[in-house]
Amino acid sequence: MNTPIRRLAVFSMILFGALMLQATWIQGFQADAIREDPLNSRQYSERLTEQRGPIQVAGEPVAYSEDISEEDDPSRYQRMYNGEDLYTPIVGSFRSYGASGIEEAENSLLDGSDDRLAARNLRDILTGHDPGGARVELTLDPEVQQAGYDGFVDEGKNGAAVALDPNSGEVLGAVSYPSYDANDVVSIDDQESAVDNYVELEQDEGKPLLNRALNERYPPGSTFKVVTAAAAIENLDASADSTMDAPDTLDLGRPLPNATPGGTCNNGQPDSLAHSIQISCNTSMANWAIEMGGAPLSEQATAFGFNQDEVLETPLEATPSLAPEEDDRNVLGRAGIGQGNVEATPLQMAMVSAGIANSGEVMTPYVVDRIQEPNGESTLSSTESEPYSTATSASTAQTLTDMMVPVTEQGGSGTNAAIDGMDVAGKTGTAETGGEDGTHNWFIGFAPADDPEVAVAVVIEHGGGSGNENAAPIARQMMEAVVQE
Repeated sequence: MNTPIRRLAVFSMILFGALMLQATWIQGFQADAIREDPLNSRQYSERLTEQRGPIQVAGEPVAYSEDISEEDDPSRYQRMYNGEDLYTPIVGSFRSYGASGIEEAENSLLDGSDDRLAARNLRDILTGHDPGGARVELTLDPEVQQAGYDGFVDEGKNGAAVALDPNSGEVLGAVSYPSYDANDVVSIDDQESAVDNYVELEQDEGKPLLNRALNERYPPGSTFKVVTAAAAIENLDASADSTMDAPDTLDLGRPLPNATPGGTCNNGQPDSLAHSIQISCNTSMANWAIEMGGAPLSEQATAFGFNQDEVLETPLEATPSLAPEEDDRNVLGRAGIGQGNVEATPLQMAMVSAGIANSGEVMTPYVVDRIQEPNGESTLSSTESEPYSTATSASTAQTLTDMMVPVTEQGGSGTNAAIDGMDVAGKTGTAETGGEDGTHNWFIGFAPADDPEVAVAVVIEHGGGSGNENAAPIARQMMEAVVQE
């Protein structure tokens, strides 16, 4: 064998060795990652006609697999959804070309491929039964979810709402409007129409596929003033009676006016922190932010959950909210009233409200209560409540609560959130968007103020009015669904 042939043979052997190593690496070490990659549609299409476990709310299935096979034919299952578009932002949809929501996040449990179901599946095969996926029970309260959804239907505006149990972190309601009926995009007998329907939703200017509750950031406007107030109390030893200059306008590069009646907070005189929260004074709260500096304000927001590097999973991923440290006085002043570079999801502002309600401790939000075996006889796992952060001291949280109650009473800015027979703590928000479509309108709050059972955040996109006019009534309906049960 001459030298060129020998070299060619060695080179060929090296190539074959490299190919074998690559194949071994992909099939052995990368198999799970490739199988679970969201761009790999085979994980969905190959299991489209298999029996998936149900997704349940209050013990009732809102997503389930129905046997549509003809007599004597192999079993074929069609995924079905109850509630039309009520639960879709959380539940999602399972399609031949992908999945979303809980259908995606808990896919291995729902399709039965999770290791925790291996023994159960083997038993089903040996006994001649079709293996099935686990049951996923959600934390959603159907009355809370319906109350929030109905509010958006009545309002006729896009937006989102989140309701949390402040003591546990359970997501009681997560509304994103507009939504869509998952049944329209999952047909296995008419997949062409299902795909066409999904493409149409992708192109819809209303963004019905977007989960606004967890994944859309908005300027929080004046609802962020409770974060500014918390920072003032924690860092400047401010009290409810502490005062700050509250001119009718404040020069922040361009004039910042007050949105209060008559454009004044305390006839132009220094206003107390409590009264500034009650009537939502812009200039005094901007001055509080300037007085304390950018670092303390950003750090306080971070304590509530802003500015996180790691994505919060509920298990649905929540987009991080932003409240960066500002050095420029003008930008910092606007940050103090929830404008400038401050952006928050409705989930984040619900966490702010829940943290105050829970004596300063923010609990980790979660939407999956427990996972059960296919027959529901035993529980494979359940979610335990866990602290997320300590946002403020208990005394600061109590001071904030005392300042938020007059917002819904005594001529405050959020009287439409008041509930007969109990105190409601709240804060309205009207956020400038810099466009011609009108302001975003917010309300955050919790009830009962003295023993909180529910904390909420509601945002109306381009509502054009005030948080009291359109967001507060939706928040009240969602809170009433809990406290008046």
